[in-house]
Amino acid sequence: MSSSSSSAHLSFLTGRLSPPFSSERVGPPPQRVEFRIPKSRFRCSAGQSGFFTRLGRLIKEKAKSDVEKVFSGFSKTRENLAVIDELLLFWNLAETDRVLDELEEALLVSDFGPKITVRIVERLRDDIMSGKLKSGTEIKEALKASVLEMLAKKNSKTELQLGFRKPAVIMIVGVNGGGKTTSLGKLAHRLKNEGTKVLMAAGDTFRAAASDQLEIWAERTGCDIVVAEGEKAKAATVLTKAVKRGKEEGYDIVLCDTSGRLHTNFSLMEELIACKKAVGKVVSGAPNEILLVLDGNTGLNMLPQAREFNEIVGITGLILTKLDGSARGGCVVSVVEELGIPVKFIGVGEAVEDLQPFDAEAFVNAIFS
Repeated sequence: MSSSSSSAHLSFLTGRLSPPFSSERVGPPPQRVEFRIPKSRFRCSAGQSGFFTRLGRLIKEKAKSDVEKVFSGFSKTRENLAVIDELLLFWNLAETDRVLDELEEALLVSDFGPKITVRIVERLRDDIMSGKLKSGTEIKEALKASVLEMLAKKNSKTELQLGFRKPAVIMIVGVNGGGKTTSLGKLAHRLKNEGTKVLMAAGDTFRAAASDQLEIWAERTGCDIVVAEGEKAKAATVLTKAVKRGKEEGYDIVLCDTSGRLHTNFSLMEELIACKKAVGKVVSGAPNEILLVLDGNTGLNMLPQAREFNEIVGITGLILTKLDGSARGGCVVSVVEELGIPVKFIGVGEAVEDLQPFDAEAFVNAIFS
């Protein structure tokens, strides 16, 4: 392992963190890397199997200590669901049907989806009629427990699963305008702050400004970046070169950007398959994560996108963005329940720190406060 990689590893183990993010450049300027890979023998630190496990746990622990961001990020959804508190404040058994009908409407408006909403409401109705729930407070707690159970059941692997070989490779995919490149930059910032050596790969060769945008993020976060040499470079070629360099120079993680594409565009979707195969030829088992970025403002409309991407490349996790500007936070529950794909991160603001690791309990408390 190179001295820089060892330093990053020791920094992580001792708990030292990089300085907090600022608009000023962090560390030395990023290197704009052209495709000149030396023909030396690649080294892979497979023995450091505990590094990525500890990294995932540390990120998760920090999410629990930063619940204020999640709470403020879901303010609009919480306002939508505040009617539930009013309904349950003076609840009595005689008004059960009316109260549950209005509760059902509140859940639907927040994009919990018909199937999930009916299941929650009918379960509450059964427990009320059987005498298990005898007050508005008990009904509220049962509602929260029901949603938390759904999330915990199918959303177990919310930590990044990065394997044991370095570099770990994360591919970021999604449709145009969902916040894909921005999410990658924010994820790089979070990983860099935990002491990891991160290399970015500008694999979005379709959009002219994408490489420039990612280079700005590389400079802001102090990460190195591999970019395409010419205008007609293929995405798979860029990612291959980046992963090769990551493997040779002891990077911990390679973050791969890809071109935004509609899930209905078959030829562009096939390009993702080529990218996936290309990185797998360099590092066995790569990519370790394929994260799909979905715009929270689209609500339940994100489900067809997620299904198609999952069918084509096999999505391992979701990043749900722009949830702070949406009153449709229930879509988080819908996408987990419908697809069984874990939510890894949620975007709850514009700041670089506002890409938060997803924590089911914090989410439930934020929307049903």
